[in-house]
Amino acid sequence: MLNTLSGRFLILTFIFVMLAEILIFVPSVARFREEFLLTRLERAQIASLALLADDMLDADLEEELLKNAGVFNVVLRRNEIRQLMLSSPMPAVIDATVDLRGAGAFELIMDAMHRMFDPENRVIRVIGAPVREAGLQIEVTMETKDLRAAMIDYGLNILVLSAVISVFTAFLLFIAVRATLVKPIKGVVGYMKSYAAAPEDARSIIQPKTNIRELREAEDALQSLQTELTASLKQKERLAQLGGAVAKVSHDLRNILTTAQLFTDRLEMSEDPTVKRLAPKLVNSITRAVNLCESTLAFGKAEEPAPRLAHVPLRELVADVFEGERLATGDQKVIFRDDVPSGLTVRADAEQLFRVISNLVRNARQALITAGNEGEIVVSGHADKETWYIHVDDNGPGLPARTKENLFTPFQGSARKGGTGLGLTISAELVRGHGGTLNLKKSDETGTCFEISLPMGEVG
Repeated sequence: MLNTLSGRFLILTFIFVMLAEILIFVPSVARFREEFLLTRLERAQIASLALLADDMLDADLEEELLKNAGVFNVVLRRNEIRQLMLSSPMPAVIDATVDLRGAGAFELIMDAMHRMFDPENRVIRVIGAPVREAGLQIEVTMETKDLRAAMIDYGLNILVLSAVISVFTAFLLFIAVRATLVKPIKGVVGYMKSYAAAPEDARSIIQPKTNIRELREAEDALQSLQTELTASLKQKERLAQLGGAVAKVSHDLRNILTTAQLFTDRLEMSEDPTVKRLAPKLVNSITRAVNLCESTLAFGKAEEPAPRLAHVPLRELVADVFEGERLATGDQKVIFRDDVPSGLTVRADAEQLFRVISNLVRNARQALITAGNEGEIVVSGHADKETWYIHVDDNGPGLPARTKENLFTPFQGSARKGGTGLGLTISAELVRGHGGTLNLKKSDETGTCFEISLPMGEVG
């Protein structure tokens, strides 16, 4: 019971209502005491009227009048003269005087609490104003035992009533909390358990239905989270299937390229000047293709081979990239400009860095050709004391906003229709393998710039 939300609401409601009733109880008892004393004064005043009507009352009748009034003596003050109207022997001396004329609330409360918790039967004098202006002042003496007994009886009745009200209120709140909070929360928990059992099943995604604003916000957030997670799981499943297929294709393609690599040896023996000039490029291209297939097989195992670091002449590597891209450009008017300082070397894996720069240059070339304008692609490099920087700039139309938001996300970061977006994802992973970063520095209507930063220190 204590471990449930509705149970705790039930107990807390009972406690709080009881506290509220206790705060009401104290002034209520004080008010009851005041009314009790005023009633005794009224009875005493009525008893004194008999004496005013007949001055000669026998002792027995006077005793009976005082007993019915519940007092020992009655003193009435009329016209500035205090007159003892009725009297009888008192069992003890007067212990205290209570003046009800103009008494403040705090004073009445303190006197009531003192009288309630004082078990001794004492004699007190009570002073008040006569009813119906029958005089200036009336005084009586009385015992406190009847007053205290009546106050305790009244207090117990109040406490019992408070307990009943508290239980009834707590029960109603218990029912309300179960209907408005606990039941919807259990529904959300049920959806979460159902979704956890089959996250790929879109039917288990929660459908918001509550009209409580806070719970509705929680349901909406959970629905959004489940929808995104389900889509991500489906995408990962497709990627896994694609990875398996690519691994098989890469395995067979590697064997084919290895065979083609053997035939290139014959081409190098040709006397044709054009063949002799292009044969080394063909050999390099086939070698890179074989390496790419092997890397793809490794990627299929969820790992990219660790970079084999060496000092790579950056300008020569960029020249190789440009030469391959110029062949692919054909008649398209795209200018490739190499702004890498002569003699600049970087510590990197030559093949992996070639793949990264080639991918960035290829993306820039395809963007320029798609735009249909004359364009220029510039690769530049520089270094400071700790880092090498390589920039790939173009003066194309810039990347769309959606592409920039998902730039390094597989199948979502491509700016070209039909593109997969894997190139940038793989390039960023290769650069991270060097301990560096691949960032988009700018992309607007004046062009796009990517920056590769490679640390000069050892890769940890």
